[in-house]
Amino acid sequence: MLTALRRFAGTWIAKILFAVLVISFAVWGIGDMVQGFGRDRAVARVAGEPIELEEAQLAVRREIQRLARQLGPSFEGDEAVRRAVAAQAVEALIAERALRAEARRLSLAVPEEAVRDFVWAIPAFQGADGRFSRPLFEDFLRQNGLTESEFLRLVRSDLARQQLVGAVRAGAAGPDTLTRPLYAFEAERRVADVVALPLADAPEPEPPTEAQLRRFHENNPDRFSAPEYREVTVAAITAEHLVDKVTVGEEEVAQAYEARQDEFATPERRTLRQVLVPDEEAARAIAEAWRGGADWTTIEARAQEAGGQAIAFPDPLDRPGLPVPELAEAAFAAPEGGVAGPVRSPFGWHVLRVEKVEPAVTRRLDEVRETLRREIALEKAADLVYARANRIEDALASGAPLAEVAQRFGMAAATLTTDAAGRDPDGRPVALPIRETARAELLRRIFAVNPGDAPRLEEVQDGFTAVEVRSVIGRALRPFETVAEQVRNAWLADARRRAQEERAAALLAAVRGGASLADAAREAGLAHRGDRIGPLPRQPGPGNPAPPELLAPLFEARPGEATMVEVRDGYLVAQVVEVLPANPDADPLALGRIRDQVEQALAEDLEQQYLIALRNRADVRINPGLMEQVAR
Repeated sequence: MLTALRRFAGTWIAKILFAVLVISFAVWGIGDMVQGFGRDRAVARVAGEPIELEEAQLAVRREIQRLARQLGPSFEGDEAVRRAVAAQAVEALIAERALRAEARRLSLAVPEEAVRDFVWAIPAFQGADGRFSRPLFEDFLRQNGLTESEFLRLVRSDLARQQLVGAVRAGAAGPDTLTRPLYAFEAERRVADVVALPLADAPEPEPPTEAQLRRFHENNPDRFSAPEYREVTVAAITAEHLVDKVTVGEEEVAQAYEARQDEFATPERRTLRQVLVPDEEAARAIAEAWRGGADWTTIEARAQEAGGQAIAFPDPLDRPGLPVPELAEAAFAAPEGGVAGPVRSPFGWHVLRVEKVEPAVTRRLDEVRETLRREIALEKAADLVYARANRIEDALASGAPLAEVAQRFGMAAATLTTDAAGRDPDGRPVALPIRETARAELLRRIFAVNPGDAPRLEEVQDGFTAVEVRSVIGRALRPFETVAEQVRNAWLADARRRAQEERAAALLAAVRGGASLADAAREAGLAHRGDRIGPLPRQPGPGNPAPPELLAPLFEARPGEATMVEVRDGYLVAQVVEVLPANPDADPLALGRIRDQVEQALAEDLEQQYLIALRNRADVRINPGLMEQVAR
């Protein structure tokens, strides 16, 4: 037998068969390896320099962790958010590469000494003695998933960015031609006559017939239909569920406190009154009178006599709250009850009185210990969640029922019937095994899953959820007999609203016909519902008595013009009685704040345009297929 095989192996037929086997093995056995050889793993290339998939994914994870820490319970890391974060993270890496390429083109270098000095000056890395603390630095690196070399590379890149971008931003300036009109726009006030037509005062409509009610019922199915309900099993595993399974040492709490001391410090704030006059001699006289015990009414009168003004700041201010450095220095050097000045600024001569001092306060470790302990425990529990999630995914992929997987891995689970608003068929809120801030997102997922789909683990803010749809009860119009009273009440409410809308429209037409709003209201028998309000600011807020719906149309109208708006409980008709223009010279501090805002906005625009130009020059090429993997 062996001899026969040896003879056959030497024939041409055997050699051909052997060649076919070799080729087949090459195609089927190592085809994937051959096809994968040389495959580009770069998500993007910037001036030929690659951004690898792993680097992009790491940047996305860091950004999501940063958002979770910054936004807290309100952050929802769903798929849409991950895609947006992925796009933003990759664009940040592209911008970094483009800046790096521009720095090379300009032969711009960042010395090691500059990097070292910058890192040592970061307050978060300084210990109680004010010197650089290696343990705090390493704790920061661990929390953010960075190596020391990666962090130093980021610092070097940021310092290069500051040199490049700083030169561009330095050209931003807030000219008077822009800041003064902006101030005049924002600070303008208006006085208006307003007549309210609440629904509660609408005339009682004629009782509807059954035919009218049935037609109303059929024409408004959205109001009287039972929503779609879904019977689902929901399971969740989050850091909250596992926080009791981790321990936090006292040393960890102390290190976290050292690293985050700025969070627990409230700066000194002061309540101030100010006099601003154009003349130094008048300012000195007012300062002496104030120091001598003159009351505020006297000071106000003397400021007006000198051609200036007196301002009582309503809220306490910290140093950054005073945009003029000379004023901040004087105000925070004076004692409580003291008078500072005169101080000269581009706006004139200032005299300040310190009404009240709120000293800087730093909460002690004992006051925040338990808060820090729980936050650290949640971070550790989040690591446990991610470790356990891999095992849960494997179990679900094997076809195990969600309820069984939840029990095996300690997930919080519930089987319930709910509509899209999170209510059961009796109208009561359903209990979901997740924190309240993630409730809306989980409900959206419940109604996005197709019946029969295998449960899949989805990431949320600090953990994962899975949904299994057991059955679907479709949306249907409720029988008229079961909602007759609800239909009747809705019909009457609509009739009252229509009646008040017609009365408001008639009132508006009368004013546009030449009558004043007061006369038109009196003619319509509505004089007792009118009121004069103002001066009104443009923006809504606690000190603005006008409904928010009224402000925009009121400030768009010319003096004497009327407008009509619908509000929650009826309609309003308003007529502009007086427009009070703002004088930028009367409030130099507010004008200064607007100038700072304008300059900041212009600087950001210049920087953005510069970065766009660098990006265009860098010949950016993005791999769409790998971008899909970055967001996973």
